[in-house]
Amino acid sequence: MAAQIPVLDLAPLNEGRPGALEDLGAQLRRAFTEIGFYFVKNTGVPPALVDEAFTQTARFHAQPLEAKMSMPFNRHNQGYLPFRGNTTRMNAIDGIKKPNANEAVFFKRELPAEHPDVVAGKRFRGVNQWPAALPGFRDVALDYAAAMEGLGKRLVPIYAAALGLPADWFDDKFRSPMFTLRMTHYPQQAPTAPDDEWGIAPHADTSFMTILAQNKVPGLSIRLPDGEWIDAPALDGHFLVNGGMMLRRWTNHVFLATPHRVTNRSGQERYAIPFFMDCDYDAVMAPVPTCVTADNPARYQPYTYLDFMSEYSGANYGERDAAVGAAGGVALQGA
Repeated sequence: MAAQIPVLDLAPLNEGRPGALEDLGAQLRRAFTEIGFYFVKNTGVPPALVDEAFTQTARFHAQPLEAKMSMPFNRHNQGYLPFRGNTTRMNAIDGIKKPNANEAVFFKRELPAEHPDVVAGKRFRGVNQWPAALPGFRDVALDYAAAMEGLGKRLVPIYAAALGLPADWFDDKFRSPMFTLRMTHYPQQAPTAPDDEWGIAPHADTSFMTILAQNKVPGLSIRLPDGEWIDAPALDGHFLVNGGMMLRRWTNHVFLATPHRVTNRSGQERYAIPFFMDCDYDAVMAPVPTCVTADNPARYQPYTYLDFMSEYSGANYGERDAAVGAAGGVALQGA
């Protein structure tokens, strides 16, 4: 199964070998036109940082519920979402499912209270909430987010190459990308749990890029374009990367947003730390020029991150919308 998912090795690019970017671009194009996922290795991200991020995720979710609920999930998609706190609706596969059997806490770029976007009340530009009784947690979360942002920015030129664009084509759209770090806990599901009970129901992400550290506890499955579901292998020292609906729209449906799902019938507690990276808040997205042809005319008018994410608001939050304020709703990103 691992052989079905391409592995992109960044070593030649890191070493400045001639043709490395073009070779990686060709591999990425195949990944996103045939599968929708790829592995990446030789990223330079310290394994110890990844391990510590998993440790801190478990530490957060081991807190009493009262402590976690003191950081309520809000209209900016930041804070704690309790067990079965959302239902997969937008981008769901085969209809709406039961509430998802996970709990998660969400963080975005660290912004001070005096930041102009915060003062202006711009949606998705809020101040992170941090646990009061977990010294060191914030530092690890921010360090991990910074490492993932750095990796994501180094991958973006490969996307440009894959699309037949200059290597710097996306640069002005990813100067300060929007991102979400989701630290998720999947409690053990009973072996007798119904088949339609999911840690996260089958769905496609909303993101431009989702970077997922490898998990020693299995549970992630991917639906290939032919409809076959495969269990995602875990390759030590690699990250698994996929694209979501933002990438699919931006490429005028040339690239895939492949559905995936999570169950946890492993007999262990399962944790995940997906990092969802998108373009800058004010970047304007129009279908990539190399993806618009006579046979595939532009499907979308230009739009911004706020336009895009607002479309998804409330879709996966259901009846909880009323609790997040007059603006209402959230736009959850899956894992």
